[in-house]
Amino acid sequence: MDIKTSKIELVKLILNIESDTFIEKVTEFIKNEKADFWNELSAHEQAEIKKGIEQLNQGKRKSFKEVLTKIS
Repeated sequence: MDIKTSKIELVKLILNIESDTFIEKVTEFIKNEKADFWNELSAHEQAEIKKGIEQLNQGKRKSFKEVLTKIS
């Protein structure tokens, strides 16, 4: 099931609920839910981060000083 279908199904379920308390809890949960930053990144940004993690796992590291020297 894709995300759009899941959202529609969730809305249908909520529309059939008559409990004020439950609706308040769901509303509060949604307001407090923080977005996962990963999902906010573009596919290119995600790929670059994954590439960096792979490089770190392979022992390919640069010190902060080396990076600053390179970009200066």
